Parts: sequence; C-alpha cells; structure tokens
Amino acid sequence: MADTLQQSEVEALVSAVSRQDPDDNAQKSAGAFAPYDFKRPERVSKDQMRSLENLHEVFARNVGGALSGYLRSVVEVKLSSIVQLTYAEFTANLPTPTCFALVQAPPLEGQIILEVNPSIIFPIVDRLLGGGRSTTSIPDRPLTDIEQKIVGKITELMLSQLKNIWSRIKEIGFSLQEMESNPQYRQIVPPNEVVVLISFEISMGESRGMMNICIPFTVIEPIMPSFALENIYNFMRRRAGGMEARAIATTLSDSQVEIVVYLAQTQITVSDLMRLAPGDIIQTTKPASTPLQISIAGRPKFKAKPCVVSNKKAVKIQAPATVHDHL
Repeated sequence: MADTLQQSEVEALVSAVSRQDPDDNAQKSAGAFAPYDFKRPERVSKDQMRSLENLHEVFARNVGGALSGYLRSVVEVKLSSIVQLTYAEFTANLPTPTCFALVQAPPLEGQIILEVNPSIIFPIVDRLLGGGRSTTSIPDRPLTDIEQKIVGKITELMLSQLKNIWSRIKEIGFSLQEMESNPQYRQIVPPNEVVVLISFEISMGESRGMMNICIPFTVIEPIMPSFALENIYNFMRRRAGGMEARAIATTLSDSQVEIVVYLAQTQITVSDLMRLAPGDIIQTTKPASTPLQISIAGRPKFKAKPCVVSNKKAVKIQAPATVHDHL
C-alpha cells in the first residue's frame, strides 16, 4: 500500500503552491520553448546556412579574380552576410533604380535574383568604357540600352562562376533571362515567401557597392538535403585547387608580359663602348647557327631562330628552353 499523506502535509503543500509567484510558472513554462517569429520563419537549418556560407566564400574569391582579369583592375569581392527573410523585406531595402537581373536556374523551377547596386555597377561600366581614372559620379537613372548590354556580359561572367561553384551540389544552368531597373515591377514569388539573401561587398579602387543574390526557398528546396556540411567540406578539399587555378588563369589571361629575344652576349671595355657609332660591328663568340633565346618576364622560355615575315624581322620558336641554355 502507498503511503497516505496526513492532513497537515496536504495543507502544507497547498500553502506552498498558493505562495508561489505566478510569473515564475510562466517563465519556467516559456523556458522550454524557443521564440518563433511567424513573419520571418526560418526554413533553412543552421547547418545548411553554414554550408551556403562556405560555398559562397569561394564564389566571392573566384568572382573577384574573374572581374579583375575582365576589367584589368584590382577588384575585391567579400561575402558580407547570408540571412533568411521575406521577399518583401528584400525588395524594400533595394535602391531604385538598380541593376536587377532575373536569372533562370534549370533544372530548378522558378527564378533567382542577382542585384548589383548602382554605386558599383556604374563605376564598372565607366571602367569598361575607358574611364575609371577618377571617382565616378553615380547617376540617378536606369541603365541605358548600351549599358545594359555591357552589364549583361558582367552578369554572365558572374553566373558562370556561380555555375562552377554550385556544380558540386547540382549541375545548374544559370542563365540571364532579363534585366529590370525597378525591383517592384518583378514579383517572382509572393511577398511573404521566404528567401535566402546572400550579400557581397565589391570594391574597385575608391568605388564600393553591394551585390545580392536572392534565392527563394521554393526554388532550392528540392536540393537542400545536399547542403550538408560534410559535402561542402569534401567539395572544398577536392575542388579548391582546381578552381583557384582556373581563377588565377582567368585573371592572368589578358595580362601583358614583356618578351625579349637575346641575339648574343659579349664583353667590351667602357672606352670601346663610348666610341661605338652607327655601322660598327660587334663580334661575339656565338655561332650564327646557335638558337636564339626568348625570355618572358626575365626567364628563359623558348629557343628560336631569326627569320623574316612580311619584310619584317621576326623569330620562329623551335623548342622550349632548358635550364642549361645560355645566351
């Protein structure tokens, strides 16, 4: 048989309960629950958000390298933030007019947004049109048709980098659909729909501005299970080397380098040097049949022989140079 409480014990329990502060009960009850904001629901887990953050940190570095090569100017791109909010909150915080690109992402259904603030897109356009030597004034107007075509090329460059970085998760064909200047004219999802907003800061000289990638949750929901931290870490280890190499190659592809062809080398006295005049002949010990050396950026690169092309003096590359080659 269970023990039976005496009358005095029952009265003591009732008295203790009646003296307890009702606010304490409310606090204890609330402590077992987490606050939830129905206006800003979080549909992407923290692990998935960290995976997206790691992925787009690499994207920022690659875009910076690609833009530096394309603009022939140092461009730095940094991941600024990654948050969840509603589509209405995203569009409400955008400047008007702005560069608002609608992007298709097959096989995913729906559209994503790539937005670049006027504070940086106009200096980029100015740089491509031959300016960029001084601070560019930011006009308060939409892009012209010519400017839109220029920005379209830049957008495609960014989307190609986005495609490369997302290929480990899913092969997605990011492509520019159309461009708009007023974000309010394009409602790709309902205003209360949750979106993932990935923001970057772009710096070029003294010019700075923000770039935003807005991805509705309904668009990426089918592939969200793939955004596991272990998948991203494996991707970073396997792909970082190759992606960094491609980013460096893209940056350097349009760089100008100095090419020097060494005909021969000899030594003379300073007095002989002072007496040299046009028409004088300098003898060397190098046979005429010996290949010439082509150096790029001060380093031997090729063997060549002299020739004439279209009545102009030239050299024809024969083979790569070796460490044993001398002038």
